[in-house]
Amino acid sequence: MALEKRKKEVEIPTSSLADIAFLLLVFFLVTTTVDVDKGLSLVLPEKGQETKVRQKNIASLLINAGGQIMLNEEPVELRQIKDRVRLMLQENPLLILSVKTDRNTRYDVYVDVIDQLKQANAPRISIAEPES
Repeated sequence: MALEKRKKEVEIPTSSLADIAFLLLVFFLVTTTVDVDKGLSLVLPEKGQETKVRQKNIASLLINAGGQIMLNEEPVELRQIKDRVRLMLQENPLLILSVKTDRNTRYDVYVDVIDQLKQANAPRISIAEPES
């Protein structure tokens, strides 16, 4: 009589696999933090609202496609905007800063300019439509 060898089939138990997957899913959902972008806090008026403003109360800030900045038709560096605007606001507290860009201006340059104006505590910023 020959001994019969039985071949054992090796099997990974999968009965609790769904439970483990569910627990991992819950764990990662609970421990993950969601990054919330704050962005720029600007209050924009309704479209079509126009107000007459005296020309002496407007300062124009132009940004071309190359990222060069002009404040009242004078070239200015990005890091100088804050100080120059603070001086202008001390002379005229009713000053409105009109920011106008070219359609091809890089967005990061535009945001940096707005940040400089916010750091200068400019209360009135007008965002003009880009030229086509």
